[in-house]
Amino acid sequence: METENIVTPPNDEYNTASRWDRLWASLIDSLIMMMVVIPVMYFTGGFDGISEGVQPSLWHTFFVSVFGIGIFFLINWKLLSASGQTIGKRTMGIKIVTLTGDLPGFKEHLLKRYGVYFLLGQVPVVGQFLSIANGLVIFGKQRRCGHDFVAGTAVVNC
Repeated sequence: METENIVTPPNDEYNTASRWDRLWASLIDSLIMMMVVIPVMYFTGGFDGISEGVQPSLWHTFFVSVFGIGIFFLINWKLLSASGQTIGKRTMGIKIVTLTGDLPGFKEHLLKRYGVYFLLGQVPVVGQFLSIANGLVIFGKQRRCGHDFVAGTAVVNC
């Protein structure tokens, strides 16, 4: 079955979303997630011991991470499936597409894309550096992050 091409392929600087639009979309999505995850961390003891420099246990961190990823997809599932957008991307007028301009499928693209995006930061010791490197790739000519390259996606203007 042939899929309908929903935009021109993201191969020029005019179709690819600006770095600023992507940053603002990410910040909007992060603020929405913080409104859910911070109360969960508080009520499950995630902030206990912070004033003494004690970090939450690995299991607590794992639970909150999995919970947060689940909530992210619960909040954004319908938009991602229908239009390749999260709430932040919709607000900024941008969306995720494959390199041929089609909406990305969940398993083929979105799972890879968000798997890299979310899981890099969970790697002990080097996770934060990997997350930063993933984001810094956007300063290349194609304006795509590392997770875009892994998933074969790009973020374009609507």
